[in-house]
Amino acid sequence: MPVKYDVVALGNAIMDVIAQVDDDFLVKHDIPKARTNLISPERCDYLYNALPPSRIETSGGSAGNTVAGLRSLGGNAAFMGKVANDAIGSAYVADMKAIGADFYGSPLKGGLSTARSMIAVTPDGERSMNTFLGASTEFAASDVDARAVAAGEWLYLEGYLFDKPAAKTAFIHASEVAKSAGRKVAITMSDVFCVDRHRDSFVHLIRTHCDLVFANEAELLAIYETDDFDAAVNHIRSDSQIAAITRSSKGSVIVSGSDTWVAPVMAAHVMDATGAGDQYAAGVLYGITHGLSLQESAVLGNLCAREVIGHIGPRPAVNLRELAVAAGLKV
Repeated sequence: MPVKYDVVALGNAIMDVIAQVDDDFLVKHDIPKARTNLISPERCDYLYNALPPSRIETSGGSAGNTVAGLRSLGGNAAFMGKVANDAIGSAYVADMKAIGADFYGSPLKGGLSTARSMIAVTPDGERSMNTFLGASTEFAASDVDARAVAAGEWLYLEGYLFDKPAAKTAFIHASEVAKSAGRKVAITMSDVFCVDRHRDSFVHLIRTHCDLVFANEAELLAIYETDDFDAAVNHIRSDSQIAAITRSSKGSVIVSGSDTWVAPVMAAHVMDATGAGDQYAAGVLYGITHGLSLQESAVLGNLCAREVIGHIGPRPAVNLRELAVAAGLKV
């Protein structure tokens, strides 16, 4: 089958609701700062009503945001996820199609509503995410569109989706479909707590099915249960063909075999860190699928991350391709 997509992303279909608040708001509403918290539908409704009316609503989820970044760079991408047969689900699908990404997944009829994430952004740019996973957690192997996966040069898996056994099975199934078609598989670790919950399963998946791993420094250390960054890097070298690791103010590192490339941080005012890792992944994946070297791909990833942290919201506010060209990058 010919390649139709640079990337087919599989992840949680979540409507993001983002608002700027102060630290007192977090204390008042018992929100742990700079963490991802799984919440009930009742808690979701409570926080939705508590957030200021200036909130922004956008179709997101980690992999969904990466798809938006890929499209902004000019890449061809598709998203695979589970929404409910409700107004929020319909809006999510419509928004994906509006940015030029194909959406695969039949809506859940009855039961849980479409997922939402209440994201509180404090003045220091930290985001505290309160997520009702809803229908997104019902994604199963039967929802994997094999033809779409086989049509993607890369399959991109979102670690957040890993919380239910059915989703784990879907990951393995999608990965096997991709490998059978001669495609490659990437995974993002998503969150330290996600790693802590599924460490053994993640390590097994990385070793047996993945060609590229995305993680931030804290997630990488958590995978291998060490405080030694260099030791963790040596572990990931052995477990994955390529690893792309973000290190906040230290920039990012890409390793492949015995080779290491460091992309220095790009100075920026941090208004909202939501989506920084997602857009970094978009830049790296675009670079890898369009002939850039691994180091150039890391630099592009840093540029995409810098753009998104400079404004509220997890998606690019400007055309990333034009931004990259203006920065002298070969895209």
